[in-house]
Amino acid sequence: MAEAALAHPAVDEVMARLAALEDPGMRQANEKRGDDHGINLGKLRALAKELKTQQELSVALWDTGDTGARLLALLICRPKAFSADALDSMLREAHSPKVHDWLVNYVVKKSPHCEELRLAWFADPDPVVASAGWALTTERVAKKPEGLDLPGLLDTIGAEMKDAPDRLQWAMNHCLAQIGIEHPEYRQRALGIGERLEVLKDYPTPPGCTSPFAPAWINEMVRRQGAG
Repeated sequence: MAEAALAHPAVDEVMARLAALEDPGMRQANEKRGDDHGINLGKLRALAKELKTQQELSVALWDTGDTGARLLALLICRPKAFSADALDSMLREAHSPKVHDWLVNYVVKKSPHCEELRLAWFADPDPVVASAGWALTTERVAKKPEGLDLPGLLDTIGAEMKDAPDRLQWAMNHCLAQIGIEHPEYRQRALGIGERLEVLKDYPTPPGCTSPFAPAWINEMVRRQGAG
C-alpha cells in the first residue's frame, strides 16, 4: 500500500516535499535570474525519477502556478500528450526563465506539434514567445536544416538582434552562432554580423567557459571540431 501511495501521490503531498527542498540562499540567487524558487535542481530531478512519468499529476502540478512544481511537472509529463494549444498556453504562462527553457527543451522539442509551434512562435509579437520560436529554429539549424532559409535568418538577425529585448536577443545570438558553427558556407557572414553588432561582446564569462559573443563562440567550436 505504501508503494502504491508513492506511485500516485496527492498534489499536496508533492508540494510538501518540494517545500522541504527549499533553500532560502538558493532562492535568493535564483531570483536574481528571474527564477522564483530555491530548490536544488539535482534534488528536483531525483524526486522526478522517484515519481516517474505521471501525466495527470504533471498537469495538476503545473496548474498550481508554483515555479518548483512546474519544473517538476515538466520532468514527469508525457510530452506527446499535450495538444498544440495546451503547449502554446503553457509557454505564455511560463514566466520563469527556467520553466520557459525546460518547457521548450524537454517538452516542445519532443512534441509532434514542434514544427507547427516553431512557425507560430517565431513571428509572435511577444518577444519571450518569439524567443521560443528562435530556440526551436536553432535546433533545426543544427539537426535538420533542410528547408530553412539560412540567408534569410541571417538577414533578420543582422537587422533586428542589436535592439531586441534580452531573451529574444539571446535566442537570436544562439541561432547566429549555430549557423556559423554548423554551416561553413555562411561562417564568414555570421562572423561579420557578430563583429558588426557586438552583441554580448562584453558578457562576463568565467575562466574556462566559452564566451556567448558569437564570433568567439563560433571560432572556439570550430577549433574544437578540428581538434577532434
